[in-house]
Amino acid sequence: MTGFLLVLAVSIITCAGQLCQKQAAQVAADGLARVLRWLGLAVLLLGIAMLLWLRVLQLLPLSLAYPMLSLNFVLITLCARWFFKEYVDARHWCGVALIMTGIALMSVSL
Repeated sequence: MTGFLLVLAVSIITCAGQLCQKQAAQVAADGLARVLRWLGLAVLLLGIAMLLWLRVLQLLPLSLAYPMLSLNFVLITLCARWFFKEYVDARHWCGVALIMTGIALMSVSL
């Protein structure tokens, strides 16, 4: 169970790092200092996620852990919609639903 919670944490922290990258791109016109702050935060978050990922690899088989990182696609889609007001069409939402179904199926032990 700890491994699955860590995968979730890695996905959330990675998502936050990617959102910081997007924000850095959007504030580029505001000056280099703002861009560097957002990029610095992105690097910090992605570095933390990488360290947690190393722990995940100690706890879970790679064949199980790596596909679960697909949760990033779901989180990024939701955050892009909520934070950046990006349009997400029905086909994209269907893809998100399929990813969630796959993750759920993988996490069930038989």
